Amino acid sequence: MSVDITLKALSEEIGAELKGDGGHIVNGCATLTDANKQQLSFIYNKKYTPALLSTNAGVVVLSEGYANDCPTNALIVDNPYLAYAQAATILHSSIVNERSVHPTAVIAETSVMPTSCYIGPHVIIADNVQIGEGCSIGAGVIIGEGVKIGDDAQLFANVTLCNQVNIGHRVIVHPGAVIGSDGFGLAPKPNKQGWQKIPQIGSVLIGDDVEIGANTTIDRGALEDTIIGNGVKIDNQVMIAHNVIIGDHTAIAGCAGIAGSTTIGKHCTLAGGVGLVGHISIADGVHITGMTMVTHSIKEPGAYSSGTPFQKNSDWLKNAVRFKQLDRLSRKINQVLKK
Repeated sequence: MSVDITLKALSEEIGAELKGDGGHIVNGCATLTDANKQQLSFIYNKKYTPALLSTNAGVVVLSEGYANDCPTNALIVDNPYLAYAQAATILHSSIVNERSVHPTAVIAETSVMPTSCYIGPHVIIADNVQIGEGCSIGAGVIIGEGVKIGDDAQLFANVTLCNQVNIGHRVIVHPGAVIGSDGFGLAPKPNKQGWQKIPQIGSVLIGDDVEIGANTTIDRGALEDTIIGNGVKIDNQVMIAHNVIIGDHTAIAGCAGIAGSTTIGKHCTLAGGVGLVGHISIADGVHITGMTMVTHSIKEPGAYSSGTPFQKNSDWLKNAVRFKQLDRLSRKINQVLKK
């Protein structure tokens, strides 16, 4: 839901310099092209300058360099993108459900749930669950035995928390995420007789202020726990295997896959489609670009890439053949150099 706020109040909330009418009221956000007089917009890239010149927005969040081009009220800041995020959070506050328990919810008598929580339709809460103050549990959520949830957590529809999972304060879990399912632990039987499942007896520990995207899966540990640090942000459809450890404030984009027993440091970013093999370590401050396959540990901060940019298929086929020839060509070159 949106809220009405004066530009003077909004500027004070986000620490911006106000240029224009402090009494003007805005109640939402939109692009420079689509915004009306009651909406806020922003600019941080010069390619949108033409849209800024003709915008009908009630106010624009921008840096000092764009102030003279702005035809309307302006909120001047050093970091417009961050300030926009803060303003949008104020203008579009999360929907707050009433403190209630839907009559279709099934809650074990041994579980602890404060009266400040919202429990939606068809929720199932097993034995010995502890839920903190002010939590919102959406429709169809399943919470397994012994789960602990901190204060002000939001679990959207059809989230599954398996047994013994521990979630911190202010955690957001989007629809369909599964946390604490069994890790992929299998031992090969002799003579190609198949596989022996290895019991996964660890759990998942999730810190404070974590956000987990829709349909993401986080496996429980085999012996020790899978650990997600404070402030970690995980996009949709990410796969995190057993015994992975992710450091504080790391961000992982959609469709990334992290194999078992991998440790990722603090303040890292993994772009979309990144793959990490198991049993490696990633240092703090590492940034991995999209579709990169990481096959060994990274010990120094910085940006790393392995994916090849797209090209015409005919060129790609030629280069793929040449790639297979690199070892043979390298050996020939070494022979020539020796002579």
